[in-house]
Amino acid sequence: MNRIFKLVASGSVVIILYWGCYYDKADLVYPSSTSTCDTTNITYNKTITGILSANCYSCHSGSASLGGGIKLDTYTGILPYISNGHLVNDIKQTTGSDPMPKGGAKLDNCSINQIITWINKGASNN
Repeated sequence: MNRIFKLVASGSVVIILYWGCYYDKADLVYPSSTSTCDTTNITYNKTITGILSANCYSCHSGSASLGGGIKLDTYTGILPYISNGHLVNDIKQTTGSDPMPKGGAKLDNCSINQIITWINKGASNN
């Protein structure tokens, strides 16, 4: 009788652990993101400068000593890096590029898409 009780108790514990395991519920461990990326009203002054300020100006601004002399804190300063394709290749971290931000995490996909959208729409100083 004692042996049957131990067997049933052990089996119950295994079943409870199996069904109660948190990690087998992918929707709880990796919830889907409901946020969307707004690429409809991208402007240089409202969108692009915010992204660049948060991720690039510490090295690539008029007062920064790092950044190899590349200044991205003005509209005229960023234009050459748009026209030669370096800005997009570097932030997308494509093979053969100089991945930016250097030593930091890659920009989020939304920020990259916003910059690309702005460039594709003519990179206006608006």
